[in-house]
Amino acid sequence: NAPEVAILGVNKSVMKPVWDGKQFVPRLTLPMSLTADHRVIDGALATRFNVYLAQLLADFRRVML
Repeated sequence: NAPEVAILGVNKSVMKPVWDGKQFVPRLTLPMSLTADHRVIDGALATRFNVYLAQLLADFRRVML
């Protein structure tokens, strides 16, 4: 739908077991996905945005940097 060029989908957070290298530990995870119009936005740029957003949400102290 013009003028939309990207849609960010965020699901509800859920506790899941995550392997930390030694054992499984409970971690809060937040599934999200980004759909972008590749005629307007390069897929690599959309991926970098998604990774950056995930890093901010994983450690909110980064917002202050």
